[in-house]
Amino acid sequence: MKLSTYAQQIGVTYKTAYRWWKAGKLDAYQMDTGTVIVRDPLKVSATNVALYVRVSSLDQKNDLERQLERLKDYAAAHGYQVTRTVSEIGSGLNDRRPKFLKILTDPTIGVIVVEYRDRGTRFGFTYIEQL
Repeated sequence: MKLSTYAQQIGVTYKTAYRWWKAGKLDAYQMDTGTVIVRDPLKVSATNVALYVRVSSLDQKNDLERQLERLKDYAAAHGYQVTRTVSEIGSGLNDRRPKFLKILTDPTIGVIVVEYRDRGTRFGFTYIEQL
């Protein structure tokens, strides 16, 4: 995919993605036309995928199922092999959510799919993304 598309998908600016490419941090190559093409990292390691859904309060519990269904559809459309689904109720500001911490530290999980960044965490998402 084009570098600009890649940057948009992962939520960084084009300039940041370009710097990563120049630093050799991306699996990418440049075409004769100058276009930088990034090989899709999720398609390479799309096995052992965990789907993580979260809501902030018990009042929103019905939203968990809807989130999970959307993520299942997304995973199926991209050919991901889902091995675990995790649902949790808790604030995104709370960094002590046991189920989320468990899948973060599970070495068998290759990819964690969340609907929006804030479902995982409100702050520090870039650190998790880099890991």
